[in-house]
Amino acid sequence: MKISSHFDAGSIEVVQFDDFSDIQLKIRQDNAASFAQWFYFRLQGAAYQPCTLRFLNAGECAYPQGWQDYQAMASYDRVNWFRVPTTYDGQTLTIEHVPLAGSVYYAYFEPYSYEQHLNLIGQAQSSGLCDVSSLGSTIEDRDIDLLTIGHEVESDLKIWIIARQHPGETMAEWFVEGLLNRLLDPQDPTSRLLLDSATFYIVPNMNPDGAIHGNLRTNAAGANLNREWNAPSADKSPEVLAVRQKMLETGVDLFLDIHGDEALPYVFTAGSEGVPSYDERIARLETLFKEQLQLACPDFQDEIGYPKQEKGQAELTWATAWVAEQFRCLAFTLEMPFKDNANLPDDDFGWNGQRSLRMGEAALSPILAVLRHLR
Repeated sequence: MKISSHFDAGSIEVVQFDDFSDIQLKIRQDNAASFAQWFYFRLQGAAYQPCTLRFLNAGECAYPQGWQDYQAMASYDRVNWFRVPTTYDGQTLTIEHVPLAGSVYYAYFEPYSYEQHLNLIGQAQSSGLCDVSSLGSTIEDRDIDLLTIGHEVESDLKIWIIARQHPGETMAEWFVEGLLNRLLDPQDPTSRLLLDSATFYIVPNMNPDGAIHGNLRTNAAGANLNREWNAPSADKSPEVLAVRQKMLETGVDLFLDIHGDEALPYVFTAGSEGVPSYDERIARLETLFKEQLQLACPDFQDEIGYPKQEKGQAELTWATAWVAEQFRCLAFTLEMPFKDNANLPDDDFGWNGQRSLRMGEAALSPILAVLRHLR
């Protein structure tokens, strides 16, 4: 029997693995920070053996409430992922599974590899509708990729979408893939109408270093990028610094920051009601956007989410708050679950890459609905 994680986004610590019925593991912290929740590893040599895998430090992780009603994901080919029986006793997370092949992968959520990211960039460029550019470099000198789709004329509305500030929230890049599939389809009428009057600026992966390290929440320097927006620095958060500078050049009329939530089993948004400039115009836009998103994709709901902040209480270090205040625009954080959507559960797959992709496709409909009201 062998356990390995020396691959893109791989992450695990092995304590003991000499007994199929008592494989002991620990979830590794981010490379330069104390956050721990993401795991992704390969188990070999256990075909047809009843395996019990125990994560001994699950109760000490960043979001222990995230393990309640959670089911881990597994795959034999890293393409088709499914849920496996998982329990949590308040300290130890336990997977019980009989692998049907000699090699099986387990992960916190369906991964989105750096190779997939590069393929996504290449496919978008090949559409002929998309310009690919680099905004700068990460701590470890990887490209911060920007996709620009539209005419880039001054009269265009400027739609900004970013994903994976928190690298372990891989559902965010699945979302972007779905959105791009639809936006770059010349036969899609919604896409055609949008691109008649809007330019899209899309950063599919804000944190490629953290993604490759197998981090949950931080970049290679240990920075939580979604706490850096008020004062980013070249040595700690160059990713935010580069994206923010480009936003200041282009302007922003609508902003979406795509995330995943460990604890809540729902798809929901968090708005900008806590920023000083929040007003009735933005409130009406928020309501229209959410109503149209719910019509476009019933996986979305607006009853359960984060508590709303009082006006003036928002942390401007967060992307949505900083953008909303800086540009006086409609801005949302969109959250998808690591678990399942409790409103539309799927016992085999839970929430996964494909459902995130479909949510990304659906998101173009509410963008179109609010477009003419943005200015």
